[in-house]
Amino acid sequence: MARTPFDPEAEFDRQVRTLTDLGYPALSGLGPERFAALVAPLRARATAAPVSLCEPGADGRVPFLLVVTRNVAPIEETMPRTTLHGGRLPGFVDRTFEPGALERFVATEETGLPAQDAYLLLEVERGEEFCGAVPHDAMNVIAGRGRTLLTIEEGIALITHFPQVLVKNKCFSLGGSRCGDRRVPALWISQKAPKLGWCWEGNPHTWLGMASAGTRAAGPA
Repeated sequence: MARTPFDPEAEFDRQVRTLTDLGYPALSGLGPERFAALVAPLRARATAAPVSLCEPGADGRVPFLLVVTRNVAPIEETMPRTTLHGGRLPGFVDRTFEPGALERFVATEETGLPAQDAYLLLEVERGEEFCGAVPHDAMNVIAGRGRTLLTIEEGIALITHFPQVLVKNKCFSLGGSRCGDRRVPALWISQKAPKLGWCWEGNPHTWLGMASAGTRAAGPA
């Protein structure tokens, strides 16, 4: 059976519906109309997304993600809105994040994060090729390729829109968010649910890769 051609407009609309169905308009305090207005300018950007060569998410790669920042939707509220593919248990933030820690894990200067509260992340890879690699080394390799590391919000967006990407032995670190020490946040599976935790930048794990993307695209200012 021939695969249905990838339709970026339809995919963008699906991602908007996903966030709406998960209660992001109420969570953000914007309400349905203002939330829709926030993300609407990105639809045109989505139409120019690279053509997907396979079913988006099937191999840990997706052409684009609709991301909203913690200014709109706090991490403590968005993580519990994630689940594993086919699962029911809500995602959670690991208790090893001490009080106030999440606020200190911010986007690094190298990410070039857009100023807007919503944007597109393009050409995303979960990075299982880096499973077993030292995170610090993986981040250097990715930088050498001219790619950008995912932030915490972007990682949550990835498993929110494509829960099938987070699977056993193919979990991933989010090196685009740091707090000034050796900790690197990561998403993996625990207690049959997604977990946001962290690992040391010098400690490799066979089941933990390093997620990256090609670039970010914002709508009109």
